[in-house]
Amino acid sequence: MSVADDLGTPLELTGVRRVVSLVPSLTEAIAYDGRELLVGATDWCTHPADLDVARVGGTKNPDVAAILALRPDVVIANDEENKPEHIAQLREQGVAVYVTAPTTVDEAFTSLSRMLPALGLPISAWIEPARAQLATPIPQLEGQRMACFIWRRPWMVLGRDTFAGDMLRRLGLSNVYADSPERYPRADPDLGGREADLIVLPDEPYAFSASDGPEAFSGRRCALVSGRHLTWYGPSMVEARAVLGAALTGPVRAV
Repeated sequence: MSVADDLGTPLELTGVRRVVSLVPSLTEAIAYDGRELLVGATDWCTHPADLDVARVGGTKNPDVAAILALRPDVVIANDEENKPEHIAQLREQGVAVYVTAPTTVDEAFTSLSRMLPALGLPISAWIEPARAQLATPIPQLEGQRMACFIWRRPWMVLGRDTFAGDMLRRLGLSNVYADSPERYPRADPDLGGREADLIVLPDEPYAFSASDGPEAFSGRRCALVSGRHLTWYGPSMVEARAVLGAALTGPVRAV
């Protein structure tokens, strides 16, 4: 079957039986209907929790030799999470690499609806419920301005054109860094003079917690949220509105 990934790269995929996933959210999405296809995943692929496959390192430092040893029919990667050099190394060895690249929630649904059939899987039953859940904002959040920090040392925030930023926008929040020329700009905790009603601190990619993060934002309201529900595009999207909404509208920490 001739298919094209999100970047338009053509691939010939016929009778896919062995898949290595280098993207935690896509590991979860593939496992939903095609667990038997997965032969390898990264150390960060934590869902499903009982997934028993070979581990091939991290998203940024995969063990290419270990991946090749698994003889995959296709490797699933992401344009942002995985490095071009690793994708190139795999392709040089004749491995088909399917790259996803959504930057919005709608693009994520489109991407998944393209990728799953390319692997011989159905368009999962969870996609339409997730789409419906994320179709309307949460009234309590509408109009609130936020800055979402995703890293520390150095401090970095969500800027323009990110999936996580679009997820928060759909919930009703306005990103004060949405006009940034960068997708993940550096930003100090004082926000450079920007006004924000809420500081959002996910537990990934940086593991912000009650004791690591809020103390840097003196006098500002901080909400600790699930990074999986904020940044993963997969079955977790069904729960994203409820889980993130509870964290963002519930009691927040004022430091």
